[in-house]
Amino acid sequence: MSQSDSNSLNNGVHIQPLAPEHFHQQAKAALADPQLRQNFRGAMDYLKDKRKLAFSDVAEEKHIRNLSEAIRQRCLSKLPDLLEQLESNCINNGIQVHWAEDAIQANQIIADIAQRHNAKEIIKGKSMVSEEIELNHEMAKLGINCLESDMGEYIVQLDGDKPSHIIMPAIHKNKQEVSDTFAAHLDNFTPTIDVDELIQTGRSRLRQKFQDADIGLSGVNFAVAETGTLCLVENEGNGRMCTTVPDVHIAITGIEKVVEFLTDVPPLYSALTRSATGQAITTYFNMITSPRREGELDGPQEVHLVLLDNGRTQAFQDEEMRKTLQCIRCGACMNHCPVYTRIGGHAYGTVYPGPIGKIISPHMMGLEKTKDLVTASSLCGACGEVCPVKIPIPEMLQRLRNEAKNPATAAHPEIKGQASAASKTEMLAMKSFAYAATHPAIYHLGSWSATKVRGLIPSKLGAWTQCRSAPKPASKTLHQLLKASHKKDQS
Repeated sequence: MSQSDSNSLNNGVHIQPLAPEHFHQQAKAALADPQLRQNFRGAMDYLKDKRKLAFSDVAEEKHIRNLSEAIRQRCLSKLPDLLEQLESNCINNGIQVHWAEDAIQANQIIADIAQRHNAKEIIKGKSMVSEEIELNHEMAKLGINCLESDMGEYIVQLDGDKPSHIIMPAIHKNKQEVSDTFAAHLDNFTPTIDVDELIQTGRSRLRQKFQDADIGLSGVNFAVAETGTLCLVENEGNGRMCTTVPDVHIAITGIEKVVEFLTDVPPLYSALTRSATGQAITTYFNMITSPRREGELDGPQEVHLVLLDNGRTQAFQDEEMRKTLQCIRCGACMNHCPVYTRIGGHAYGTVYPGPIGKIISPHMMGLEKTKDLVTASSLCGACGEVCPVKIPIPEMLQRLRNEAKNPATAAHPEIKGQASAASKTEMLAMKSFAYAATHPAIYHLGSWSATKVRGLIPSKLGAWTQCRSAPKPASKTLHQLLKASHKKDQS
């Protein structure tokens, strides 16, 4: 990669001001983009077919999902103890452990490590948690350049874009759009739509960067408390390069990623890869247990583990919402969601889009910002049916919808932004209906009156009629029809 290539990276620039508060406008814009919809339609159909082939044995799929759910629930039930065990074993292995309550603390920890080593270049493997804390943007403020090495992340970084999927960040782009991105940002690139050539172009530009970087940063798929081992799942080899070549390796992960035993990993690994990309196993599975030991020829001199809370404790405290933390970040719920597959990830305005994002983001950002997301679902149940750890996403969405409308009660711990979607008009309307429904005379009078004004109902009723016909009361009430039918039968 040339100097001009490096300078073209949009490290801290937010080109697209996406936010969950603007979900409806963003979704409308996505629906109006035929190319985006075509890109997602082809990609989602492909991924669904791959998953179906990977789980061709229904009995095996049921067994893996049940086992994976049981493992995740067992580990979450012991989460505080397992985190302490993980910290102890990591320290014994020579890994330095840091705790971050929120994104600000996480960024400060990483900045302190970088400044202690006079680091100016960080090479990153794929990490959605680093997206969650906006690491690139925050490091850029300090003059530290973060370069994405995952091919999808590299492509969106060149554009100053954001990932639209947690597994395939650039899934919203087709090969022509990727070629256009490279042509706009990389010197001496010859435009092509040959996928192999595009991949090789990216790899050749990144290769020297692994050697030049001061720090390598990665995510963590599973952190094993029993052994203090960090497991990393990948297909490109860049994760192994990031965690091996630079002298300092920083791994960042959410606190929920801890598992109890090393034997817990294979079932979860099988569930993850088959659900995510339809693979029986990924190309690389990395297990990191310590920095470079005496006599070893490669590996970092230092390994740091940053454990991030950022709202996860709030979910953990609620026994029902704790199931949110079972997620192993496979993305299967997105691939099968009729909403996500039509609007893509950017419309949500959150790091974690789609069904899983709708139940995770309220804990991280509060319901006041995400109240529109919890209603962006048909509740068809597809997400729950394909989730490899059996998170009941539809039921949790219904719970969050209720939380967004109503104040906290003794039955459930408070969620940030509770009752932020409450409407006095709506509450009055529902109370009025409840009163009418429990007083027959008023109810019958109201339904009879509706038949008399049926012709006055407007054809446009706000958002309801954007994709529906306006409702029109019948010319006669049900009671009137039944009464007339009874008279007819008697005659």
